[in-house]
Amino acid sequence: MSAFDSKTYRNVFKEIGKTDKEIEDKIKKAVDVFFYDEQERIYHEAGDDMGYLTDTGNNDARTEGMSYGMMMCVQLDMKEEFDRIWKWSKTYMFMDEGENEGYFAWSCQTDGTKNAMGPAPDGEEFYAMALFFASHRWGDGEGIFEYSKEARSILSACIHKGENGRAGCPMWNRDNKQILFVPGSPHTDPSYHLPHFYELFALWANDEDKEFFKEAASVSRKFLVTACHKETGLNPEYANFDGSPMDKQLPWGQFGDFFSDAYRTYANIGLDAEWFGIDEGQIRIPIRMMKFFGTDLEAVRCAYKVDGTPLEKPVLHPLGLLSTIAQSALSVPYSDEENSDFAMASKWVNWFWNQPLRRGVRRYYDNCLYIFALLALSGNYRIW
Repeated sequence: MSAFDSKTYRNVFKEIGKTDKEIEDKIKKAVDVFFYDEQERIYHEAGDDMGYLTDTGNNDARTEGMSYGMMMCVQLDMKEEFDRIWKWSKTYMFMDEGENEGYFAWSCQTDGTKNAMGPAPDGEEFYAMALFFASHRWGDGEGIFEYSKEARSILSACIHKGENGRAGCPMWNRDNKQILFVPGSPHTDPSYHLPHFYELFALWANDEDKEFFKEAASVSRKFLVTACHKETGLNPEYANFDGSPMDKQLPWGQFGDFFSDAYRTYANIGLDAEWFGIDEGQIRIPIRMMKFFGTDLEAVRCAYKVDGTPLEKPVLHPLGLLSTIAQSALSVPYSDEENSDFAMASKWVNWFWNQPLRRGVRRYYDNCLYIFALLALSGNYRIW
C-alpha cells in the first residue's frame, strides 16, 4: 500500500540494521552542518526575517536551492527558516511584471540582485509543493504567508501564461502535458518530471487545473520509461518529448548524456514509488541502473552516455549521484538479504550511509541531494 493511503513511510536505514538513535544522530548532524555550521553551511540569514541558500560553486542563490531549502524545512518542522527563505524568494526572485510575470528569476546574487530574468521550472514545482505542505503542517498565515494561495498562484501561472492575451509562455507543454526545460523550449529535462508532486497538485491546485495535473502525472511516468535506457537505466540531462537524448548543441553545452541534472531522476522515481506506487513501467528503472553500476563504488566517479559508454570526464557531483541512487532504493520492495534486488539496493544504501557531507566549494548540489536522501531513507520525507 502506498504511503499516501497508509500514512506509513519506510525507514530503509532500519531495514539495513541501523538503530533509531544512529539515524536520528546522523540526520541532526547533517542538518546542523547544512544550515548552521559557520564553515560549511549552505543556508544564511539575511537581516531580521529573510534567508537564502547559496550555490557555493557559483556564489549565487538559485530557485533550485531556495525551493529545496523550503522543502527540507517543512519536512524538518523548521518554520522560521522556511519563512525566511520564502520571504527572500518573494522579495528578490519573484517577477511581477514583463514576460515572466508570476515566475521567479532562477539566479540572483546574494544581495538580491537578479542575474537573469528567466525562470527554471524545477524551482516553481518545489516552491508550490513546499508551500502546500507548509499550509497543511502549520496553517496559512497572511500576505505572502498564505501558503496555499501562493502555491495555487504559482501553478496557475505555470499552466496558463500565454492564454487570453497573457504575456509569456507556460512551463508545461499544454498539448503533451510534459514539463519544459524552460518556458517555450522544445525539449524537457527528465529530472524535472515529478509525478508524485502532480498527483498532489491534482488534489490541491485551482479546480480548473486539477485534471491537467492528474494527466501530467501519468504522462511523466510513461515518459520516464522512454527516457531511461532499456538496458542501463541511465537517462539524459535533457531529452526530446519522445524520451530520446537531446542532441542539439546549446550555447552552454551539449546535454544528451547521463550527467549532473540526470541524477535526480532516480531519487524522484524512488519517492514516487514510496508515496503512490503507481507503476507505468518506471518503478524498476532504478534497480536496472544499480545493476549497471554493479558493486564497484568507483563506477560513480565517471560520466557516461545513456547506453553506458564511459566518457573521458569525471562526474562533478559524485556524492549527489550516490545519494540519488541510494534514495531510489525506495522503489525496491523490502525483503530479506536473499532477495538479490534488495541485496543490491542495500549495498548502495550502506555506501551512502558511510559517506559524510561534501566539503569545499562544490558542496551545494551534492549536499542538497544528500539531505533529501537522508530524509527519504529514514521515512521523514512525507506528504503533509
